[in-house]
Amino acid sequence: MGSWIETVGNLSAIITAVVALLAYVSYRCHRWQKRQKLERYLQQEKTGAKNDDKGQRTLLHLMARLGMTEQDILQASFDSQQIARKLASDKDTGHSTAILFEWTGQ
Repeated sequence: MGSWIETVGNLSAIITAVVALLAYVSYRCHRWQKRQKLERYLQQEKTGAKNDDKGQRTLLHLMARLGMTEQDILQASFDSQQIARKLASDKDTGHSTAILFEWTGQ
């Protein structure tokens, strides 16, 4: 009887490890997909931008267009080496008013 319990315990440990690995792979895959989505959108915006527009987009604009949360967009921008985060400032006060995201293509 003891060996049966030991076998079930070992099997459950293996199953737990496999489930944890699958959850981690799924999490990383979703992060990669969100980063790709943000990079593609910003690249399209920059390459199709007018002369006075550098393709910079605000967090609110990206949330509305991409259907991603604020946290998703920030995390995707931190994960990417091709996206720059810049601050837009109020000319009178000098205080930051928005975060702008721009594809740099590095």
